[in-house]
Amino acid sequence: MTVTPAADAAQLASPQLLRSVFRQHAAGVAVITAAGPHPVGFTATSLTSAAAEPPLISFGIGIGSSSWPVISTAEYVGVHVLGEHQRELAGTFATSGADRFAAPTRWHEGPEGVPVLEGVVAWLVCRIVARVPAGDHRLVVAEVEVGDPSGGGRPLLYHGGRFRELRD
Repeated sequence: MTVTPAADAAQLASPQLLRSVFRQHAAGVAVITAAGPHPVGFTATSLTSAAAEPPLISFGIGIGSSSWPVISTAEYVGVHVLGEHQRELAGTFATSGADRFAAPTRWHEGPEGVPVLEGVVAWLVCRIVARVPAGDHRLVVAEVEVGDPSGGGRPLLYHGGRFRELRD
């Protein structure tokens, strides 16, 4: 058997390996919100379109996240696609202990009481249909109820551990 340089560099599965590989994967940046005794929200790069019929999305959330207790019982969530002009907002919602809904965050109560962020590229309000255990996370699947794709602008990306802009 011939060993290639790539095989020499192979590592056994670990959280560090997973993080290292996914730092090489560019992802869109979204903020997930939910209503509770106080609104909650977090920055997510795991948002994906799961099905077209019915229209389903999915995202992952750590069970240690400060937003998890509300998301674990919420019926609806808001999904917000951030624009490249919203690095600060992405950082706010990614920072543990931050008052994420205080100024300068602009938001209003949307359909089903879900916090809807203003100035985003696009947003959805979705009804949660499943919470699937996935290690120290839950994979949340939700059906799209209503949304607005008309915010315009270019999406914010996450790559190499940093927020980045799309280049032509």
